Amino acid sequence: MQRWRGLEEVPDGWGRSVVTIGSFDGVHRGHQLIIGRAVERARALGAASVVVFFDPHPSEVVRPGSHPPLLAAPHRRAELMGELGVDAVLILPFTQEFSRETPEEFVRQVLVDALHACAVVEGPNFRFGHRAAGDVARLAELGEKHGFDVEVVDLYLDGRAGGGAPFSSTLARRLVAEGEMGGAAEVLGRCHRVEGVVVRGAQRGRELGYPTANVETLPHTAIPADGVYAGWLTADGERMPAAISVGTNPTFDGTARTVEAYAIDRVGLDLYGLHVTVDFLAFLRGMERFGTVDALLERMADDVKRARELTDGHDGR
Repeated sequence: MQRWRGLEEVPDGWGRSVVTIGSFDGVHRGHQLIIGRAVERARALGAASVVVFFDPHPSEVVRPGSHPPLLAAPHRRAELMGELGVDAVLILPFTQEFSRETPEEFVRQVLVDALHACAVVEGPNFRFGHRAAGDVARLAELGEKHGFDVEVVDLYLDGRAGGGAPFSSTLARRLVAEGEMGGAAEVLGRCHRVEGVVVRGAQRGRELGYPTANVETLPHTAIPADGVYAGWLTADGERMPAAISVGTNPTFDGTARTVEAYAIDRVGLDLYGLHVTVDFLAFLRGMERFGTVDALLERMADDVKRARELTDGHDGR
């Protein structure tokens, strides 16, 4: 799969494309329907499938300080799209200047001149152009003018997650924020992941016999609710069952909110400075303040036991 950042990286002479455009944060199961349909159309037409999304999130440019928690960083979104069979991903830097483009200018510059779109696949609520003036009806009108057709795919799946609410990035963010990892996984089609570089912390876990990887997460990451979770820690390509703590370590009067993962039954790991990923499978308990270190250790042993049982034989989907 090719990855381009900015229109200037699209190769000269790029052929016909079937394109889909959106934020696609999380590449959840609804997004997967749209992207999958674009891939199908491209193969049927003998064209390339291209997904276009924006970085930073448009809301941060239009309304600074309103950036939503991200379910997946741009590179992770591209990786997930590649797994769906996409031929190319175009990440468009979203700037004030770009935000002022009319729907007509956007279509001409991106879909026509750069990507030579023969078809565009979108969800029913797709909006584009300055002040979101363009919708799927306007896109279809512009398609008739420029020679591409528009297909609208209903991306709104329903399940048990969120009390049966339609699947969406907003719902997935809410479930993650509430620690409802099973519901989030139902929407996303996989476990929620956070990632970042392992940095030095207070090293209390090491002193207690449970050395943890203290993960400095990427900006705007959607972090699960405070508590202890079962999941996996992946470093250097190795995926290890883990007990994961999110919170401020109240037993030790902590104030900084951290994500720390203990790789179960692993000894002597040196992960400092490595970029790692943490996948959250299940919520085990809320964050507690213990009266003694012995009481904390007893609970930690139980946490690790339960995390081991939950991850054993589970594929993380």
